[in-house]
Amino acid sequence: MPDTPTLGASPQALIEYARQSNPGFAAARAEASAAQERVTPAGALPDPTFEIELMDATNTMSGRSASLLPGQVGETRYRITQPLPGWGKRDLAVKAAEAQATQADAMRDASWAELAAKIETLWLRYYAADRERVLNREGLTLLQSLEELSLARYELGLLPQQAVLRIQREITAQRLALVEVEQRRKGLAAGLNGLLGRAHDAPLAAPADPAPLPGQLEAGALFKAAASANPDVNAAAYGIDVARAERERTYQDRLPDFAVGVRNNRPDEGKASWDVMFEVMIPLQQSSRRAREREAEYMLIAAEARREDARARASGELGTAWSMYAQGRETLRLLEHTLLPQARATRDASRAALASGTVDFDSVIEAERQLIDIRMRQLQTELETRLALTEIRKLTGELN
Repeated sequence: MPDTPTLGASPQALIEYARQSNPGFAAARAEASAAQERVTPAGALPDPTFEIELMDATNTMSGRSASLLPGQVGETRYRITQPLPGWGKRDLAVKAAEAQATQADAMRDASWAELAAKIETLWLRYYAADRERVLNREGLTLLQSLEELSLARYELGLLPQQAVLRIQREITAQRLALVEVEQRRKGLAAGLNGLLGRAHDAPLAAPADPAPLPGQLEAGALFKAAASANPDVNAAAYGIDVARAERERTYQDRLPDFAVGVRNNRPDEGKASWDVMFEVMIPLQQSSRRAREREAEYMLIAAEARREDARARASGELGTAWSMYAQGRETLRLLEHTLLPQARATRDASRAALASGTVDFDSVIEAERQLIDIRMRQLQTELETRLALTEIRKLTGELN
C-alpha cells in the first residue's frame, strides 16, 4: 500500500490504513484464521497404522539363512489398524475447536478495538498539538506587536524599561513553548506512523477539525452496551464456551476408545489367511482422570470469573470516562460562553485604557497572557473530552 502525504487528516483514514498494515493486528488476524482451520481436523479420524511382522526371521524352522525380506521368512504378517475415538468424542472435539475459533475471533476484535482506540487517541493528541502550535504562533504575533508598541512608548519616555523587559520575557517564553509543541507534534506523528507500520518520518497531513462533540450521553444505554458489546467482555464470555466444551470432552474420556484392524498372514509354506481384530482401551487410570475432571471444573470457574472481572472493569472504566466527558462538556461550555468572552473583553478594554493612559502596560500584558492561557485551556479541555469519548466508544464496542 503506497504511502500518501494526505494520510493523517482524519483518524478514520488512519484506522482503515492500519487494518491492512499494522503488524500486530495482522498477527491477531492470522491467529484467528488458524483457529478456524483447526475445526475440520478436530473431527477427523486418526490416521490408520500399518505393520509388517516377520515371523521366524532367522529361518530356524526351514534351515535357511536369516532374512529380513517379506516372503523369505517363516511367515509374513501384514496388519492395518484404524483407531476409533469413543462415542461422541469427535463431535465434542469439533465443538471445542469451534468454541476456540469463536474466541479467537473475539480476541482479534478486541485487539482491533484496542488498536483503533490507540490510533484515535494519538491522532487527537496530534490534532491538539497542531492547534496548540497555531495558538502559540498567534500568541507570539500578539506579543511581538505589543513589543513594538512598548519600544515606541519607551523611546518617547512613556513607558519604563521594566515593561519592555517583561514583554520580551513573555516573548521568549512563548518561543520556548512553540519549540516544545513542535517537538511534541513530531513525536506524536512518529507514534502514529509506528502504529501504521510506516517509517517514523513518513509524511502525515495536517489534521482537519474533528466532528462536533455529541451532546449529553445516555448513561444507562452506555453501561448496557459495555456489558454486552465490550470486546474484552465478549472474548471472556466466549472463553466460558471453550471451558465448557473442554469440560465435556474431559468427562467423555471416561468412555473407552477403540481400534479395528485386519491382518493378512502369509506363511512360507501354506495358504494365506486373514484375521480381524477389535481393540478396546481400558480406562483404568481413574485418579489421573478425576484430576483432569477437577481441572476442567476449575478452568470453567476461572473463565466465568474472568468474564465477571471484564464486566466490572468495563463498567468502572466507563463510569470514569463518562464522568470525564460530562465534566469536559460543562467546562467547555463555561469556557466558550463565559470565560473566553470575558477574557477578550478584558483584553480589549485594557488596550483601550492603555491608549487613553488610564492603565499601565503590565495590565495589558497580563490581559493578553490571560487570553492566551484561556485559549490553551480550552484546547486542553477539548482534547480531554474527546479522549474520554474515544474511551467510551472503545468500551461500548463502537470501535470496530
